Amino acid sequence: MSPLVTLSTASTFPESTTAAFEMAARLGYDGVEVMVLGDAVSQDPTALLRLRDHYGIPITSIHSPCLLISQRVWGAEPWPKLQRAQAAAELLGASTVVVHPPFRWQRDYARDFVGGIERMADETDVRFAVENMFPWRAASRDFPAYLPGWDVRDEDYRHTTLDLSHTSVSGSDALEMARDLGDRLVHIHLADGSGASRDEHLVPGRGNQPCAELLHGLVDSGFDGHVVVEISTRKAADRAERETDLVESLAFARTHLRLGAEAGSRSDAP
Repeated sequence: MSPLVTLSTASTFPESTTAAFEMAARLGYDGVEVMVLGDAVSQDPTALLRLRDHYGIPITSIHSPCLLISQRVWGAEPWPKLQRAQAAAELLGASTVVVHPPFRWQRDYARDFVGGIERMADETDVRFAVENMFPWRAASRDFPAYLPGWDVRDEDYRHTTLDLSHTSVSGSDALEMARDLGDRLVHIHLADGSGASRDEHLVPGRGNQPCAELLHGLVDSGFDGHVVVEISTRKAADRAERETDLVESLAFARTHLRLGAEAGSRSDAP
């Protein structure tokens, strides 16, 4: 069975969380990942429950508010924010909470991050999938912005997220990273990048990342998580242009997951 292809509410920004649910349901996505941001609805599990039921589309994952722009969402302390994300996921039936490694200036949080995430994972069925990030660059020099680090392979996280826009910025080999993570890889943020120093989140197929090849290999690898379309449509001129990108991304994901499954079936044939 192919993985579900879901839509991150970040993919419809600057439109509202409510608009993201409407588009995801109408365009045929299998579910929604809620990026918890400044939008009050994204922060309110009860409101999200109403959206889930109204549009008849599951909420499969919660992206905790750990971006620079969401540092004050759900308060300033990082552990209570993760606890709220876990509670929201449990209420909404989401299997996964996506979390970024701490910033370097969050020293107390960073000091116990790996062990703390492990302890939280022991207390729930929700997966805390730590996401690969990238070094920041200033004046052509790398700046280590994350502790313990941006490369999730360097720590013994139980569950991880692989973001292909982030591999583009870091210059990482996404296929190698997926192989190295093995069964710890449970979540994909599907996007593309051109190798620029900024996080682009292009429609898959419009950059140089091995998006198709990664999707081809998921079924054979035993991947049992979700493929989440997390693209940037901020520059779309209107709703029609935004939806064109969302439809193209969904078609790309489903096409290449299907091709991978078909190739696996042929190789298994006697």
